[in-house]
Amino acid sequence: MLSKSSKTHEAFFAATANEVTGNINKRYSSVSEYFSLKKINKQLNDENARLRNLLKSDFEISDTSILFRTDTLLIDSLNRFRKYTYLPARVVGNTVSSNTNYLEIERGRKQGVEKGMSVISPQGVVGIVVEVSDNYCRAMSLLHRNMRISSMLKKNNSMGDIEWDGADPHFVIMRKVSKSAHVAIGDTVVTSTYSSNFPSNIMIGTVVKINPETATSFNNLKLRTSTDFFSIQYVYIIKNVYYAEQERLTRKQKNDE
Repeated sequence: MLSKSSKTHEAFFAATANEVTGNINKRYSSVSEYFSLKKINKQLNDENARLRNLLKSDFEISDTSILFRTDTLLIDSLNRFRKYTYLPARVVGNTVSSNTNYLEIERGRKQGVEKGMSVISPQGVVGIVVEVSDNYCRAMSLLHRNMRISSMLKKNNSMGDIEWDGADPHFVIMRKVSKSAHVAIGDTVVTSTYSSNFPSNIMIGTVVKINPETATSFNNLKLRTSTDFFSIQYVYIIKNVYYAEQERLTRKQKNDE
């Protein structure tokens, strides 16, 4: 009644009502956004996978010297054959406190996952698929005593092998790096071109300590992992269409030796 009897009071009550309503809507929106984070994260993960699948580095240029061939691989507009495909997935289980750590991932055989596929996060290397069921898979974590990954210094391609010493889940060791590589604290280490599991140049970590081997010409490097294994939720499982062929040749070479 008071607001209707006076224009001044009407304006005052209208402004107050709008402010109260606005605050309520703002809080409701914040709560709604919080409960939508899971859905938003999945959407972002799917979108990132789609964008990764468009990267030029995931395609191989076809051999034009072969006149007749049948190939079921996807081909882009520049007549390049796809080598890597990224499959988004959610992590449903993860350990970091054991010497043999694994991740349980919600994507399996029915969704295109096979044993030997590599697993990465948006930040870098995560592990390798070692077991597959219909709808889930198990990946050996980078934090596993039996994990070995071919790596290189990003600045000069100097090679080495990555392994975990079981001490701290935040760090891994890059072994057998030549002392002539001129390593510095803060240098970036990525996957090498020699890996049959991982595409090259996937981030592994950064150098935090250099440990020279006194009796050899090698350094051992301590790296801080780029992936935070304590908070990992979404990953990409990577399919290398040439993986089986590369592995057959590797096994044959080892048998011949």
